Amino acid sequence: MEWRDEGIVLAARPHGETAVILELFTRAHGRHLGVVHGGVSRRKAPMLQLGNQLDAVWRARLDTHMGTWTVEPTRARAAAILTDPLRLAALTSACALCAFVLPEREALPAFQARTEALCDAIADGEGWLRDYVFWEMALLDISGFRLDLSACAAGGSANDLAYVSPRSGRAVSRAGAGDWASRLLPLPEMMIGGVASLGGVRAALDVTGHFLAQRLAPSLGEKPLPPARARFLDALARA
Repeated sequence: MEWRDEGIVLAARPHGETAVILELFTRAHGRHLGVVHGGVSRRKAPMLQLGNQLDAVWRARLDTHMGTWTVEPTRARAAAILTDPLRLAALTSACALCAFVLPEREALPAFQARTEALCDAIADGEGWLRDYVFWEMALLDISGFRLDLSACAAGGSANDLAYVSPRSGRAVSRAGAGDWASRLLPLPEMMIGGVASLGGVRAALDVTGHFLAQRLAPSLGEKPLPPARARFLDALARA
């Protein structure tokens, strides 16, 4: 078995004395694992940093085997942001969430392309905070926990949306919320077309974080969210 693809480094774990188990989010084969022999070497270790883009060949005797990778770098995103703790935390968080949520060996070409675009935006430093919020919404969507912010779940005006139901993920207007307002999540304007201010991004990530932690994570076996996301939020709070 052999195929070639391109993908984002999601994780690289030591395996034995010199090898690494490399996890890539590939364009045509989804989240896929394989062994990189000599992965801890000075030549190979830098290219296996989280968020880097690799051209990779996967080989195995049988399709069910873990297999091995032969890789070459195409974009070293991590090295470009090592001196920016906030962007590095965001890139690490996105990779950790992919590794946590995505099914293994299931092609998700549209979401993979969106993830590559987010990683590029973080590396370039342009518009990435807004992109990250909507990327987390897309992650919820492909996992079956889509946020529907297009109309009021209680029949109110779509021009007065102010809350999100913590159970259904649907938007609720001020009038529609009534006495239930205190039990609903505030809906940041940036999630429905408003300006992506720093405060708005923080508030939006509180909303997506609720559904990641309270709905998505339990569906995966009660595993907690990766600590990398919390570290990103801490870095964002200090920004």
